Amino acid sequence: MGAYNDSYNRSMQDPEGFWAEAAELIHWDKKWDRVLDDSNAPEYHWFAGGRLNTCYNAVDRHVDAGYGEQLALVYDSPVTGQLRTYTYAQLQDQVARLAGVMAGRGVVKGDRVIIYMPMIPEAAIAMLACARLGAIHSVVFGGFAPSELAVRITDAAPKAVLTASCGIEPGRTIDYKPLLDRAIELAECKPEFCLLLQRPQVTATMIPGRDLDWAECMASATPHPCVSVEATDPLYILYTSGTTGEPKGVVRDNGGHAVALTWSMHNIYNVQPGDVYWAASDVGWVVGHSYIVYAPLFNRNTTILFEGKPVGTPDAGVFWRVIQDHKVNVLFTAPTAFRAIKKEDPTGGLIKQYDIASLRALFLAGERSDPATLEWAEEKLQVPVVDHWWQTETGWAICANCLGLEQFPPLHGSAGKPVPGWDLQVLDESGKQVEQGKIGALVVKLPLPPGAFPTLWNARKRWHQAYMAEFPGYYLTADAGMIDGNGYAHVMSRTDDIINVAGHRLSTGAMEEVLASHPDVAECAVMGVADDMKGQVPLGLLVLKSGVKKDPDKVVAEVIALVRDRIGPVAAFKKAVVVNRLPKTRSGKILRGTMRSIADSQPWKMPATIDDPAILDEIGASLRKIGYAGDEKPG
Repeated sequence: MGAYNDSYNRSMQDPEGFWAEAAELIHWDKKWDRVLDDSNAPEYHWFAGGRLNTCYNAVDRHVDAGYGEQLALVYDSPVTGQLRTYTYAQLQDQVARLAGVMAGRGVVKGDRVIIYMPMIPEAAIAMLACARLGAIHSVVFGGFAPSELAVRITDAAPKAVLTASCGIEPGRTIDYKPLLDRAIELAECKPEFCLLLQRPQVTATMIPGRDLDWAECMASATPHPCVSVEATDPLYILYTSGTTGEPKGVVRDNGGHAVALTWSMHNIYNVQPGDVYWAASDVGWVVGHSYIVYAPLFNRNTTILFEGKPVGTPDAGVFWRVIQDHKVNVLFTAPTAFRAIKKEDPTGGLIKQYDIASLRALFLAGERSDPATLEWAEEKLQVPVVDHWWQTETGWAICANCLGLEQFPPLHGSAGKPVPGWDLQVLDESGKQVEQGKIGALVVKLPLPPGAFPTLWNARKRWHQAYMAEFPGYYLTADAGMIDGNGYAHVMSRTDDIINVAGHRLSTGAMEEVLASHPDVAECAVMGVADDMKGQVPLGLLVLKSGVKKDPDKVVAEVIALVRDRIGPVAAFKKAVVVNRLPKTRSGKILRGTMRSIADSQPWKMPATIDDPAILDEIGASLRKIGYAGDEKPG
């Protein structure tokens, strides 16, 4: 049968036995009464009655086991030229002291704490310190606009906000304090205090009576022990943008989270205790929560916290420099990072300047990986390259090539096979399973495995309506795709990116795959725009590789011909435009929905997570050249 099939089948046939066995990998203060509490379905809870502390499992237990001198955290910051390291013992000391600071100001189990910080070690320390107290952290990406931060403060009602004076981007510094002050002014709930880390680049103005200096408080802090919590108690709230524009507070519990992430490190990523693991993401995103902070520390790995960009800090070779300097064994990043590197260094010449022999595997997630980028990475790195699929709501991978179980032959365009624990199915609009190879709604049969979100913060009704109501008994991923005859899952696009062209349901993801295969295209996006005759037609945006001299109109003609050849005339792909760059969130996801609204001259809202708002004006100008995009502004 094979190790993967054995594991997957057992997780389906005996989920409680499967996850009870996995739960033995972590430390429990008290074992659970029930592995799975299904008394309030479809809201399920894992390890009900069990007690533990997430911070103890991530830090203290390794010190207690004699690994205090092992490196736990490496902070590598090309934007400041800083390198700092923390052993597990040093990390324990810093986390316990920060927990003492917060406890001294009245933070207790169940209180919420907003963390509004850049990619610095103190951000991870803050998360762990909250977990140590049983407080519920909510990390908000540093530099978020005041209005968006205010919404999160109002919803979470935090007792405290932990922040820093600034964030640093290539060529600029972002002053956080005025943004935070304005957000607190706008918020309906006010924190009792703010703890602020002054960075050398900016000195923030403090508000007496509310703002405390991080360094001063830490210098006089009394370390605080770990507080035991229920396995079903919330560990954190992570806000993700909803289709209504209102953020959704995804809740993660303590017990299932620790079990699932610990299991994932060996079985999915094939990472052993003591290995060096680097998730090149941000702590503001779910990848940063799961795979910069928690999972590597649960597994006693050395985790890399990187303050920089894949290109421009200083060049497209920085990833290889980090791998060389810190002997990274596994890298996890977004496909857009590799597309950016490939665009700047298409021949991979910079890779040859570094010794990256320590690297065993590359994992990509965040959005669909186009085969051209996967092939480039495989050729240049000579290691397995795994495109895997998961979401903020799930907290870890739904589909992957589980290298720790059994390595499958790679299939470009697929996110691998369902991970043990995830009963992935494909349904049509009436809720019936579709044939193999047919596109439908990707759903997961309940209960979701440990580590997935049990609910939304203060919004159980919204949770049910958004995720559980459309297909009773299933979790709606809002992604569309198929499962082929060999069990590989293909995540084609978000459900709203399946376009209807004269009655034919077509995947924009499949078209993007064709466009990305063109040798001059670095990255691309396809979206469905309104058409009087066909309802919708696809529109492509292309970013060319650095150094391409060919006439852009010629490239457009060639990609149109490619789509006609590989997908057929039914795709009605007749329009594309070359742009300098694509609008993205700070985690690298392309803002297709916003571009579609611009193209259709519909009202649109400036996305809070956009990396550079000015790019949308550029996109509008490019679209107007080919007959789209009126003068509609954000609504």
